[in-house]
Amino acid sequence: MKILMVTAEAVPFAKSGGLADMVSALSIALHKAGHDVRIVMPRYYAIDRAKAKKLEGPLGVPLGNQEIWTAVYETVMPGAEGLPVYFIDHEESFGRDGIYGVPGGSDFPDNPARFSVLCNGAFQLCHKIDWIPEIIHAHDWPTALATVLLKFREESRGFAKTAGVFTIHNMGYQGVYPKSFYPLLGVGWEHFLAAGFEDWNRINFLKAGLSSAQMLTTVSPTYAQEICTFEGGFGMDGILRDRGEDLAGILNGVDIEVWNPEKDTYLPKNYTSRTFKVGKAANKAVLQHTMGLDIRDDVPLISMITRLVDQKGIAEVFAPAYGCLYQICADLGVQFVVLGSGEAWCEAEIRNLEGKLPNFRAMLGYNETLSHLIEAGSDMFLMPSRYEPCGLNQMYSLIYGTLPIVRRTGGLADTVKQYNEETREGTGFMFDFLTPKSVFDTVAWGVYTWRNSRLKFATMQSRAIKARQQFGWDIAAGKYLDVYRKALEKKA
Repeated sequence: MKILMVTAEAVPFAKSGGLADMVSALSIALHKAGHDVRIVMPRYYAIDRAKAKKLEGPLGVPLGNQEIWTAVYETVMPGAEGLPVYFIDHEESFGRDGIYGVPGGSDFPDNPARFSVLCNGAFQLCHKIDWIPEIIHAHDWPTALATVLLKFREESRGFAKTAGVFTIHNMGYQGVYPKSFYPLLGVGWEHFLAAGFEDWNRINFLKAGLSSAQMLTTVSPTYAQEICTFEGGFGMDGILRDRGEDLAGILNGVDIEVWNPEKDTYLPKNYTSRTFKVGKAANKAVLQHTMGLDIRDDVPLISMITRLVDQKGIAEVFAPAYGCLYQICADLGVQFVVLGSGEAWCEAEIRNLEGKLPNFRAMLGYNETLSHLIEAGSDMFLMPSRYEPCGLNQMYSLIYGTLPIVRRTGGLADTVKQYNEETREGTGFMFDFLTPKSVFDTVAWGVYTWRNSRLKFATMQSRAIKARQQFGWDIAAGKYLDVYRKALEKKA
């Protein structure tokens, strides 16, 4: 099958979140299964043109009543020889540091025009390389326009047999902009309502993707159910309920070659499901030393690796005079480590808490080596998300025998199994209501189990490590192929 991934980001070229991991990993899995997969994305400043091949001749891309000229560069996805990645190179649109906006700041105001260049350019690229895909797979609101163009313009231009699939990575980000940008999108006003753009006299890119693609997917089964509700739909629940038969929730996988404690090159000591006690103890000591904590094996170490934004439940953990972090560290006698960055108030409060709590340490920012060490050296991992479309760190934690403490939502509910004290079943500790008390009580439950039921705790750790194959991308890739076939059937 011929599949074109249209995306704003993909690792290792540009990344702001899990979308970039998913696009690359799914593409590689499909490629390894024998399919002709290609990726098209913008060429940002961070992507070195010297490491890619420039295609001969310019690429003309329609933008409103004008045609702009771009260059196209091509490279190969690392680890997947024969999987091309194309970069649309247009200085005015993409010659800047951020993907969606200034790092740590607001979105770029011209995003509709920028991503119109990407989506219109994707079709022009296909003609340039004489390659027409059977599936155009668009990811989140920046590329939703590709499914609209396919349905309302491109069918008569060589894409009559091409079906559109649209993946929702996060309903909280919809791409809502002033209606004045609409003439730049390449779709006539006669299609404005039918394409699904209208949103209280504004344009809503995500809504248009939901309305126009043959099939819709999101990144976990439970999140697929949640976004069809008033509480989880962010205003789009009606459309999603109406298109329920076309919506599939497919759990993201993880790269179990990279995230594998048996051969993780970032770890001081590797381990298996049989040797994890010794291995985790060694990594814990290194983590404690690295973060400036007392090196002790008689204290549970809890960690978070997170974006410090509201979605991740940070107020309930860190907010002054409200969050439970101080109480957790002061009353439960644990060590606590945080790696992440985000909202300024939260970063400031974390620094404040570090000054008050000798058993709490944080690194603001992101560090790949430290993230692997945290997963391997921690006893438990806290993810109190308000909502979580899929989540990756809870799966990393399971693979590394670090028991997750999570809210029962989205992909967290699909991957973590609640601990049962009587049967010893389960792989983590879960709560339902996001309040500081719920977070504290569930952490306390995990700490109590670690201290008083070490055999049960170790049994859960071993079970979690052994189950890593269920998170491989080959499983998810097979499910996406089923979605692609359904999309083609609907198009026929």
